[in-house]
Amino acid sequence: MAWDDEEDNTIYTVVMNHEEQYSIWPADRELPLGWTAVGKTGPKKECLDYIEEVWTDMRPLSLRKKMEEAEAQSQAGQGAAAEPGGA
Repeated sequence: MAWDDEEDNTIYTVVMNHEEQYSIWPADRELPLGWTAVGKTGPKKECLDYIEEVWTDMRPLSLRKKMEEAEAQSQAGQGAAAEPGGA
């Protein structure tokens, strides 16, 4: 553990942006634009442990959606090709 972590008595809040990416922010400061509190507040380690538990997919939301759309289109194309008379 770093020296500054040992001396850090700051209370943080866990925040999330529109891409469902997480971070921590000092609880006594106004949240930066584009970030919302998710309801978890506490010491730095506690907040980081929470993020590690809930943020299981590091890909931004927009990328996850594009990948899901591509997968759905791929499956739809495979289904049409497998039918008699299909492409």
